[in-house]
Amino acid sequence: MSTQPERAPAPVADEAADAGGSGWAARWRSVCGGCRQLFGIPDYERYLAHAAARHPGAPVLSREEFSKRAIDRRYGGGGGMRCC
Repeated sequence: MSTQPERAPAPVADEAADAGGSGWAARWRSVCGGCRQLFGIPDYERYLAHAAARHPGAPVLSREEFSKRAIDRRYGGGGGMRCC
């Protein structure tokens, strides 16, 4: 028998609070999304949310196709070389 007092279990993150957007994880995702927008990095999750909200029932692009189109849109994808 040990004479040490029992320790309370370590606190567990409340996933339900994060799912609602009020936790630190939701804030971190928001900051990361803002950085992606600032640097022009395509955000597939944001595209999916937009497609679901604005175009319900329409087919969505796969992650690979979304990335390919974002690169083509950014760098021209039309074939010839670009100066700037």
